[in-house]
Amino acid sequence: MSELVTGEAVALELRPAKLPSRGLAVLLDLAAAVTVYILVTLGLVAATASLDEAARTAVSIATFVLVLVGGPILVETLTHGRSLGKLACGLRVVRDDGGPIRFRHALVRGLLGVIEILMTFGVVACVASLVSARGRRLGDVFAGTLVVRERVPAGGQGGFVPPPPPWLAGRFSGLDLSAVPDGLWLAVRQYLTRMRQLDPQVGWSMAERLASDVAGRTGAPVPPGVPPAMYLAAVLQERQAREAQRMFGGGGAPAAPAPSGAGGPVLAPPAGPAAVPPAAPPVVPPVAPLVPPAGSEAAGNPGPSGGASAERPATGFVPPA
Repeated sequence: MSELVTGEAVALELRPAKLPSRGLAVLLDLAAAVTVYILVTLGLVAATASLDEAARTAVSIATFVLVLVGGPILVETLTHGRSLGKLACGLRVVRDDGGPIRFRHALVRGLLGVIEILMTFGVVACVASLVSARGRRLGDVFAGTLVVRERVPAGGQGGFVPPPPPWLAGRFSGLDLSAVPDGLWLAVRQYLTRMRQLDPQVGWSMAERLASDVAGRTGAPVPPGVPPAMYLAAVLQERQAREAQRMFGGGGAPAAPAPSGAGGPVLAPPAGPAAVPPAAPPVVPPVAPLVPPAGSEAAGNPGPSGGASAERPATGFVPPA
């Protein structure tokens, strides 16, 4: 399961955890903490047998605070919100904006957890979780955190990327997307495929941050009035269209453009003056000499011998009278 969305191991499958799963995680954490506390206490009893009563009391209080209060705080800080019980139940503590918690968040949750869980046996925490719309106890409210589910059952729409609205299709065709890294594209795609599973406030915050990151890489701000999720869907569709064009439409040689009736030279018209070879000059066949038929006037007057004209080659002209 991928949890990298924006920078710092932010889980995408964010759905507020229900009270039963949170209660089970708390019981597992308490069982682990009490086990460690008992083992540490037995070791300290043997080690402090020579001390007076006041010293042993001070050591016991310090052990209680360090193990049952400091232990969970340290574990949640180092694991970014995943204790042993939460890890077993598939839960995680995140900030309200979806980011990983830090020491101050774990500290506030741990200190208020002593009152909500240890001192009141979990009654205050249960009431606060039932009243809250997102199941948050007082420690989560004051720390600005939220317990979410990390393991979400895969549904039939798990890999479906919703298309942008028709009025946004093709609007970002002029953006330069070459500077957007692959990790950010992956985060955008994962967000779009699971945004219906996110808490509305967390999802909106994630969409704003992702849209800001993409706009910063492209050098063009998000158009005013366009929701961040729609902006991300439109930009992702534009990238997919370019990838498809590069893969399927750019492999062969470019075809000659079809002639259009409006202006501009035509590089390779199918028919035209340039395609017709110049006409060759007509070939004039040689004219055969005309031989007048015998006995006609064109044969001229016969000579004295009567056969001179027949022997003389014909020139095609009538001799003068």
